[in-house]
Formats: sequence, structure tokens, C-alpha cells
Amino acid sequence: MAEHPEESSGPIKTPKQLVVVVVISLFLLVAIPALISQLATSGNSGGDLSEEAVARRIQPMAQVALATTAGGEKAAQGSEAIYKATCAACHDSGVANAPKLGDKGAWAARIGVGLEKLAASGIKGKGAMPPKGGADLSDADFTRVVAWLANKSGASFKEPAAPKASAAPTAAAPAPATAAAAPAPAPAAAAPAAGAGNGKKVYDGACVACHASGVAGAPKLGDKGAWAPRLATGLDALTASVIKGKGAMPPKGGNTSIPDADIRAAVEYMAAAAK
Repeated sequence: MAEHPEESSGPIKTPKQLVVVVVISLFLLVAIPALISQLATSGNSGGDLSEEAVARRIQPMAQVALATTAGGEKAAQGSEAIYKATCAACHDSGVANAPKLGDKGAWAARIGVGLEKLAASGIKGKGAMPPKGGADLSDADFTRVVAWLANKSGASFKEPAAPKASAAPTAAAPAPATAAAAPAPAPAAAAPAAGAGNGKKVYDGACVACHASGVAGAPKLGDKGAWAPRLATGLDALTASVIKGKGAMPPKGGNTSIPDADIRAAVEYMAAAAK
């Protein structure tokens, strides 16, 4: 009986089938990595973490823009408020021959020259008075205060109009809403203690008119010899004398609206300058 070779029992029985299997294998080797790469790319685009994208997500829903007045903080005050903060120290008490508020006799000759010349002399400084009384005022604001002061002392000047008040806060258009939640705001910084850092500010507004030039026996800023006996009494006693008034200096330098803590800050500022 003739013998026949056994037929292959595997899945590939013909050369044609072998070719097909090889082609499919090559296709899969190329297609699978390409498919994985495409899926990875599309996943990244859905979660864009670029700086621009993050900024869009965390930007506030709305913003508030505050309009400012060209004249600054002083421009928003009335003439009387500026007078009390800047001029009262001398013109309430008549220190260094300053004409007192309401003294028509002392003001008559000054009023006679007219508002323009009267304001100009104050802007430049006259006698013991430093320019603009030592205050940081615009020419227009200073002229308004001069008119107010003169009118309280017998004049009938037309007081220049005060600058318009600042515009109300304006809300900007809301930003587009996003699915990502904005991060929690950082904790607010603690408020500074009352009077902290106000020494120079108070000095410039209420003390400079006398202590910059040394009028009426006021110890000049930085004069170590003049300040030495005063500093020897201690800051508490020195501050108390300023609050109550001493010699030609009225209580709190003529501006009784200044808090005691700010008066102490101004005393500390002047004391430090004399050490």
C-alpha cells in the first residue's frame, strides 16, 4: 500500500494563505502605533494646560474700574477741610504774625490787593510762611482756600469752583464662564496699626509750617540742639504737650481732628530726625 505524506493540520495550509497572513500582520504593525498616537494627541488637546488657557479659566467673572480725579486726594476735600489740615495751625492762633481767621482789621490790606495777588504771594511763600503753607496742594486748591479764608475775614471774593467728584465705580463686562473653578483667593494682609507710617504725612500737613522754618520758637526739624531738652522728657510727655498745646502752638498744631495716635507718630518722626 503506497504511503502519502500527512497533510498539515495548522491554519495555514497553502502559500496563498501565508501571504495574506503576512500582509495583515504588517498592516497591524503600522496601524496600531498610529492609532495610539492619534488618541494621545486628541486627549491632550481636550485638557489644554498652556499659560494662556489657564489664564482664561481663572480670570474673574467681572472687573471693577475706579475712576480717579486729576487733583488727587486733596482735590476731593472742601476748602474748610483743607484749611483745618494745613492753615489752622498758624491762622487760628496768629502764630508768626499770621492774620487770624475772622480778623477783618488784619486782613483788610491783604484783601485790598485782590484774590489773584493774594493767592500768588501764598503760593510763593511770604515771611515765615513756606510756599503754600508747606502743603502739597495744586495752585487751584490753594487759591480756593485763600478765597475761603479771606471771605471769612471780610472779603467777598468769588471762590473758584471745586473739582468734580470722582466718577462712580464702573463694572466691566463679565468674562465668559468656564467649567474650571477659580482658585481660592489668598488671605488678605493684616491692616496696619492706627497711626503706623503716618508720621511724615501728619508732619507735612499740620507741622511743617512752623517746624520747617522755626517760627514762634518752634524747634526746627533736624535741629538736635533745639530738640535735646524736649526729647529728654520722653515721648509720652512730649506727645501729651503737643496734644494739649504749648506756648504759641495750639492743641494738635491747630488741627484737633488728628487722632492722638497720629500725633504721636508725627512726634516720633520729628524726634527721629533730631537724633
